[in-house]
Parts: sequence; C-alpha cells; structure tokens
Amino acid sequence: MRRRILLVDDEVAVLLTLKAVLEISGFEVDTAASAREGVSKLHTREYQMLITDMRMEHDVAGVEVIKAARAAAYHPAVALLTAFPVAEEDWQEMGADQLLVKPMHTRLLLQQIEDLINSHEKKLASMGIMASSEGALPFESAKKDATTKTAARAAKKVAAKKAPAKKKSAAKKPPQKAARKTIRKTKSSTKKTAKPPVRRTRT
Repeated sequence: MRRRILLVDDEVAVLLTLKAVLEISGFEVDTAASAREGVSKLHTREYQMLITDMRMEHDVAGVEVIKAARAAAYHPAVALLTAFPVAEEDWQEMGADQLLVKPMHTRLLLQQIEDLINSHEKKLASMGIMASSEGALPFESAKKDATTKTAARAAKKVAAKKAPAKKKSAAKKPPQKAARKTIRKTKSSTKKTAKPPVRRTRT
C-alpha cells in the first residue's frame, strides 16, 4: 500500500517540488497551502505522516497543524519543515517527531522521511497500536474484532453439529412407518389363512 503524506506550506513552489519528489519515490501526497486547510484535511483523511511549515498565516501557524495531527485517532508521524533552525527541545515541545530544515538535499530528505515513518510505526507497535491501511487501529479494538470472529466460527460449528442430528432423526422415521405397514400386512394375511376350508357335499 502507498503511504500517504500531507504537506502543509504556504509557498507553492515548495509544495509542488516536494510533492513531485515524494510521488516519484512512491508516496501518495496531499497538499495544503495554509494551516487552516491543513487542519481541515487532517480531519477528512488519514495520513501516515504530516510535514508542515511553521510560519504561514502567522509565525506559529504550524503548531496548530501539529496539534490537530496529535489529536487525530490514526496517529501520524509529524515533521516540522522550516528554513529557520529551531532548538531540539523547542520543536519536541511543539509535538514534532523530526525537524526538517529547508533547503535540503533530496536523497537526505527521503532518507529522513523513511526513517521517521519506520521508527514511528515501531513506536506505535510498542504502545499496543497497530498500523492499518487507513492509519492506525487500537490493539484492543483489533482484539475485539478477533474475538467476534472466533465466536462466529464457534456458532457455525455448533449449528453444523445440530444439523446432522436433525437429519438422522428424520431418517429414522420412514423405517418406523414401513415397519408398521409390514405388521398390518402380516396380521391381515394371518386372518385370511386362519379361516377353515369350506367342504362341499355331494348329493
């Protein structure tokens, strides 16, 4: 399955360039030209990763997008894309998993994105959250689904065991009827043979 990434940046040239690079590398990419549009798309679709700029409508607009991603039930990996270096403790406090400083060499960028997605999936797995085709699925929910399937199979087995029993009981009925008919025939035949023979006298 192609992994889906959401790019959020108010610079159209950056969006188009990154989108082309990522799609050539096998990713499915959606774009948003503002923090508001980015938040809206996070609510309407599911993504394996979010890459967002910091300064858009205002200097910390990217934080709004990161918060929306952190609140999403499907738990995407989050990278902060900026031309202005940010201290590690600052971008981690914002909720980002990785800092991407632009401009960046294409090969290095792709390697960082791959590493981040892989490490994020491992992190989710260690927390008991399984990645699904449309994002992430809580382990307990998956466990309930498995239990439901097991119960359905058990019910089918019980039904299958009951069905042959009905057939057997139904199959026993015809021989009983046949036995009754043979008993009646033997009784009637014995009655006929039990009558004494009629003798004719000559005159």
